[in-house]
Amino acid sequence: MIDVDWDSDTLAALTDFANHEVDVDRRKALGAAAYSVAALALPSSSWWARMAQRSSARPGTGTVSVGEGDVEAVREMVSAFSRSDQRRGGGHARSTVVHYLTSDVARLLRGRYTHEPVRRAMFSAAGELAYLAGWMAFDNGQHAHAQAGFRLAVRLAAEADDQPLAGHILRAMAHQAIDLGHVRPGVELAAASIDGARYTLASPRERALLGVVHARALGASGDTRAAAAALLRAEYDLADARAGDEEPSRVFFFGEASLAHETACTLRDTGDLAGAQREFRRSVRTRRADTFTRTHAVTLGYLGAVQARQGSIEEACATWSRALDAMDGIHSARTRAVVADMRSAVSPLRGRGIPAVASLDARAATYLAAT
Repeated sequence: MIDVDWDSDTLAALTDFANHEVDVDRRKALGAAAYSVAALALPSSSWWARMAQRSSARPGTGTVSVGEGDVEAVREMVSAFSRSDQRRGGGHARSTVVHYLTSDVARLLRGRYTHEPVRRAMFSAAGELAYLAGWMAFDNGQHAHAQAGFRLAVRLAAEADDQPLAGHILRAMAHQAIDLGHVRPGVELAAASIDGARYTLASPRERALLGVVHARALGASGDTRAAAAALLRAEYDLADARAGDEEPSRVFFFGEASLAHETACTLRDTGDLAGAQREFRRSVRTRRADTFTRTHAVTLGYLGAVQARQGSIEEACATWSRALDAMDGIHSARTRAVVADMRSAVSPLRGRGIPAVASLDARAATYLAAT
């Protein structure tokens, strides 16, 4: 079970995270691993201030001396793993990410620092890595693992006093909660992600990312008017982003295509299927599919589902066929869910002699059997 106590020591929590990975896998085999709604409760406002002071008060216990070069090395690894995740999905190399975090990076976090800013920068880099471990687990349907990774990442971001990173992580927690049907805590997490300095200190691109997930949470809750206002603000924020902006590498993936994807999901969830189709098409049209392959495949799957709901089943089958083409080499529970949804959508039409349906259903069944 995930520890819901936010006041334990962060480095002890890192050790617990390593143990949790093993424990969840063991309980999963027994059918007992679970995502915890109770663990979505956020700490008090005073907790954030205490955590920001904790790093400087903690003496280094290790023998390694940590400098700016070590921080850059960790950030380079985070960037490489992030790009792999975007292309190949969260099921590819996640165990490597977790091992790197809980061994090499854990040793650096316990080291002796040349300057206090270096300490904060290292905790920030470790927070991004823990977030990535959580995000990859989320993408691969390992929701208990994901939740543990996100909670650890929040602790590390708080010790680094990195408000925009904390917002980025809370946004991911909101995304997961909404996808799993926990709408009310999802709205609360999304609102927390844009609260105060988490939003104001973020770069325009990151503000747009936080805002569009907030919009999606509002849409899922049925607050259509507030969702529309949040979507508009996210559009404005992304329009303010400029080449050469000082922004974290973690937002490298977020551009017009990603904004259109999340906008489409929001419109779909509020019942605007025509608007959702328009935005999914914009996302497909503007995305660099060779770099962001996983999300491209998911977007095509969602677009096909909207087309099917509108009665255009042959058009949907053509779109879904493109999605299956894009899924080659991807390890992601989200792509598997898309394919399962394809089969569910066409199931009433099986045996009716529609070639597009028969071909698509056979390909989808083969994909699911293989993955």
